[in-house]
Amino acid sequence: MLRVFAPAKINLCLHVTGQRVDGYHLLDTVVGFANVGDWLTLTRGGAGQVYLLGPEAAQLSGENIITQTLAAFDAQDVDVHLEKNLPVASGIGGGSSDAAAAYRGIITLQGRAVEAADAAKLLAIGADVPMCAGAIPAHVQGIGEAIMPLPNLAPLHAVLVNPRQHVATPQIFRALHSKQNAALPSLPEQLHEPDTLLNWLAAQRNDLQAPAIAAAPAIADVLAAITATGAGLTRMSGSGATCFGIYETAGAARAASSQLCAQHPDWWIVPCQINDAVNVAPQAMRATT
Repeated sequence: MLRVFAPAKINLCLHVTGQRVDGYHLLDTVVGFANVGDWLTLTRGGAGQVYLLGPEAAQLSGENIITQTLAAFDAQDVDVHLEKNLPVASGIGGGSSDAAAAYRGIITLQGRAVEAADAAKLLAIGADVPMCAGAIPAHVQGIGEAIMPLPNLAPLHAVLVNPRQHVATPQIFRALHSKQNAALPSLPEQLHEPDTLLNWLAAQRNDLQAPAIAAAPAIADVLAAITATGAGLTRMSGSGATCFGIYETAGAARAASSQLCAQHPDWWIVPCQINDAVNVAPQAMRATT
């Protein structure tokens, strides 16, 4: 029995630079991983069942991305209990991170190392799954297959906020006015310095933010509310609707979270730290009777 963490994936910036003939969009993004997320418990000797638990489990139903992962890696004898803490369809890679966590657990249970063929299987499950497999900060390009790890990316204190609105990723990409946008400029050398990283991020953008706001105007309300708490940087992650604010200290992030919770008790709000060496290694558990 293994317990595996599936951290939230945060697009600190996201530029859409083109579209392939097969419809996939080309991205240029810097991603970080937060110390909040879902938890998976994997047990051998089962029938490939996925059991849903946790505060956000009601948003899921039927076959999901974990089921696909079990099939892709010949693990139909593994049962998975998913503790769902992240909102579904919220732009922070919850499903992709769950699939990646399942993969890490599967290969551990199978007693094997990562194989070259695994990358293509993960990409076929979902474009975000390969970047979530390692769950370390990275500069990602292409449709998600070109991954350059950024292990020295400065830790950032943040608050994640979702207005409880699902946003359909395909709809947002279709609504994007321009599919040919400028790529990211060169990353600064001093990535380990928070001020340097934040100054560079502030000059970037999320090309999906405007079409997401058009589809879900509440996202604009979220961004304004976060900005009003004194965040040094406010932006939407992925295709939305989750947004984040970056703060100088963990205390400031907690204070902002408390303020936002008091003002908007119906929103999903959580303080966190991004890029802080999140431990995603599968942990052995002793079975209980």
